[in-house]
Amino acid sequence: MLRTLIPLLVLALPLAAFELPANSSQCVTGTAQGWNSSTVTLNAYEKRGGKWVKTRGPWEGRLGKSGLIWGLGLHPLPPGAKVKKEGDMRAPAGVFRIGGAWGIHPKIEKHPQLPYRQVTPRDLWVEDPASPSYNKHLVIDRDPATAWEKKQQMKQDDYPHSLKMFIAHNAAPKITPRAGSAIFFHIWRGGGSKPTAGCTTMEETKLRELIAWVDPGKQPVYVLLPDAEYQAKKAAWKLP
Repeated sequence: MLRTLIPLLVLALPLAAFELPANSSQCVTGTAQGWNSSTVTLNAYEKRGGKWVKTRGPWEGRLGKSGLIWGLGLHPLPPGAKVKKEGDMRAPAGVFRIGGAWGIHPKIEKHPQLPYRQVTPRDLWVEDPASPSYNKHLVIDRDPATAWEKKQQMKQDDYPHSLKMFIAHNAAPKITPRAGSAIFFHIWRGGGSKPTAGCTTMEETKLRELIAWVDPGKQPVYVLLPDAEYQAKKAAWKLP
């Protein structure tokens, strides 16, 4: 009887319990009041002596106009969860790697290992789900000439997009068409009075501080969840 019960008990256990990557020692957290909230409270933590210690925050930020929805990242999706779609005006919730910065400035304050590119008119970020380059940075060998190229062009004449850092939702190597693209931390609009299409935005000085703090060697991650969901998963996922 015991031999019969053991396999059944094993099958009843979760196939793979999730927690933050063991090698991640930097974590940015974003908590919203609920799934339909477009405001977020941001904090930054570092792991010291095996414990998370807050080093920055709280900072106020803005999220998607329609709130949050589960995104595609490191975390498992709850059974039957609705997932982000292109153009839904929601920020992806979950756990995501972060890193890689783009902007109009010749130089920014950053960790030596953090990639930074000063964008030119030839820099595109593809948001067309039908393209094989969907949700990827693309550099073309001439200035954009077609309507499609101009539509994918990284925004250089829109100051809130003049500095940004990538949030790896639906990112390579596994990208799902129409599951959402071009999710970044960037500068907020109207002094924080305006929501986003899905990005996380904040005051420029705070964004610059965040980018300067990020150390790729510490495998930084972004945890974005409604507050109740964060508290429910805090222990199991080993969140700060």
